[in-house]
Amino acid sequence: MRSHEIDYELHGDDMQMVEIELDPQETVIAEAGAMNWMEEDIDFQAKMGDGSEPDTGIFGKLLSVGKRVLTGESIFMTHFTNMGYTKRKVTFAAPYPGKIIPIDLNEIGQSIICQKDAFLCAAMGTNVSIAFNRKLGAGFFGGEGFILQKLQGDGMAFMHAGGTVVKRQLNGETLRVDTGCIVAFSPGIDYDIQRAGNLKSMFFGGEGLFLATLRGTGTVYLQSLPFSRLADRIIQHAPRAGGSSKGEGSILGGLGRIIDGD
Repeated sequence: MRSHEIDYELHGDDMQMVEIELDPQETVIAEAGAMNWMEEDIDFQAKMGDGSEPDTGIFGKLLSVGKRVLTGESIFMTHFTNMGYTKRKVTFAAPYPGKIIPIDLNEIGQSIICQKDAFLCAAMGTNVSIAFNRKLGAGFFGGEGFILQKLQGDGMAFMHAGGTVVKRQLNGETLRVDTGCIVAFSPGIDYDIQRAGNLKSMFFGGEGLFLATLRGTGTVYLQSLPFSRLADRIIQHAPRAGGSSKGEGSILGGLGRIIDGD
């Protein structure tokens, strides 16, 4: 199924939104809960699967649902369709601070592999499936486990990542990366892991026990702030978790939390 040809515009800097412009009868698919606002004539329906294979039977639909369960996503995707007679817009936002990455799948070999929570939305016709990591080392210690998301099609797809996003082009080179900082890579890239130096570096270097290695020819997207790193830092400094309050007016800050029940 050929993807719908959607137009888009990015808004914002660190808390970005993507505004999708739909011609009559055009559709964009998105993760449940990603929509911010939409204009009149936009009809939305929660469906099982991405709709890229409309003629598939009940078994195919159940298989698609099972794949989404493995990635930890909702079993439903939301389909937004312009049912009017003029162009209409619908807007989506990432669930945490970072960047939205527009990808023209037709320009990168019609396929890209990404971390399992990176997908935000895409043109109707995009196949959203899973990619198993065949290497045991990368599966157990690579940060993303055995299962990654795979986006296939010939239209626009949008991913999101934390912090600043950097696009790197590898030409037979090797790049060593913190396992949580990988957002996506094209199929020409080989993904594996290796030890983070000697034993002292592994346990006391602060970079974790393993690093991911990306090798080959293709495109790599990297993020500066993985959500897991941000969440760990928030939990570490949360007063209820034993953290300390800083920059909140000292005594008055504590008094304020007592008053409001925190």
